[in-house]
Amino acid sequence: MGTRDQQRAQQIETIKRVARELLATNGADGLVLRAIAREMGQTSSAMYRYFANRDELITALVVDAYNDLGMAVEKAEAKIDRALYFERFGATGRAIRRWALTHPHEYALIFGTPIPNYQAPSETIVAASRVVLVLATIVNDLPRKQHLKREGVLQSSDLLAGLQEFLVDVTPAQAGRALAAWSSIFGLISFELFGHFVGAVKNRPAFFDASMQEIWRGLICA
Repeated sequence: MGTRDQQRAQQIETIKRVARELLATNGADGLVLRAIAREMGQTSSAMYRYFANRDELITALVVDAYNDLGMAVEKAEAKIDRALYFERFGATGRAIRRWALTHPHEYALIFGTPIPNYQAPSETIVAASRVVLVLATIVNDLPRKQHLKREGVLQSSDLLAGLQEFLVDVTPAQAGRALAAWSSIFGLISFELFGHFVGAVKNRPAFFDASMQEIWRGLICA
């Protein structure tokens, strides 16, 4: 990149850094271009050279968060022997949990309460799919899917939308159970992160690992 492009890229990264700081202190309400400009000692009009509006900035932060989480999960899962399916599943879950506890505000941005008047555009889909692809790969790698439970109430493909893009050679019941399993992982993490385990769970890492085993047993034939 030329000097001008480098300066622009650096300024964009600075804006996003300040935005994340405001997100941590004020929540999603802090994601206002005027407030970011004030923190940077600039005029609000200067912000519009880099982001057309608040939603464009939020989208940039969302994509960054999904990609950062995806990279952390991919690295953790890739270290495990390909034939150790549960170990890969567990490593994936623990990587998601570690990232969430280290980046609670970014986790809340992408998995917490929806931001009023913000609709994530299609450009977030690729980044958001990275973790799903890791989890789907584990399911797809199971030998001829023979270990996936086949029975269940999630029989109708009408219940699912687009999941077959990630899962191959599985029944609608298996795909639905996989989605329910993945949702359970994020449910556990959200409960812990947002304080819903206070007074109920003593050893949260151990509880998470035990829950991952139960989730796996619900997905795989014993």
